[in-house]
Amino acid sequence: MTETAAEQATVHTFPTRTRTDRGTGRGAGYDPARDLGPDTGPRTRPGGHPEHGPAAAPADDDGGPLPGGRTDAVVFVVRDAERAARRYLDLLGLSCTAYAGPDTGEPETVSYVLQGPGSRFVLTSVVQVIGERGRTLAAHLATHGEGVVDLSVAVPDVHYAYDFAVDRGARSYAEPYEARDRHGTVLLAVIGAPGGIRHTLVDRSRYAGPYLPGFVAPTTGPTVRTATGGTG
Repeated sequence: MTETAAEQATVHTFPTRTRTDRGTGRGAGYDPARDLGPDTGPRTRPGGHPEHGPAAAPADDDGGPLPGGRTDAVVFVVRDAERAARRYLDLLGLSCTAYAGPDTGEPETVSYVLQGPGSRFVLTSVVQVIGERGRTLAAHLATHGEGVVDLSVAVPDVHYAYDFAVDRGARSYAEPYEARDRHGTVLLAVIGAPGGIRHTLVDRSRYAGPYLPGFVAPTTGPTVRTATGGTG
């Protein structure tokens, strides 16, 4: 591993934004048509991120799929993340690109990020139940067994995508918030869809770390780091 000490991650939340009209589409306070002028280019959503500025909106933003979304990662909860990671490495030829656990400042879980061409998998197991995250993962294991718990989606504007989905009936688990460490800032939000799978909306355009704040990268090759800091 390139880092032996825990990296400190900082989370910043944004104030809740009130929608005056959910209706069947975006609330009235989020009508992109108000930003159109006689010589404007692509439509933009009103407001925008306080630091990032307004983001371009697709021409058919009142219907259709989540704007700009693509798969960022498939997150599994498993009983033994290290053992599962070794199997993925051996059978699928993936590389371990990031790790998080008690020795990096995450007391509840151990997670391994495995990547291959065009794919990224995160394997997570519960070390101890302390807070909501540990309880949620433990409950999923007890009820459903091992499986996918989150399909993360990379989007160019988390605020816009979050509003788009929630206004169309998606359940809100976490409004847009920032997570930071020395590698930069990631903007995230979490929504839910029928079936119990969560979807984390991710904008990592201002982040240069191996995965997310709190994760560290292995030194070289397809190594798997154990919860005590060793590699195998």
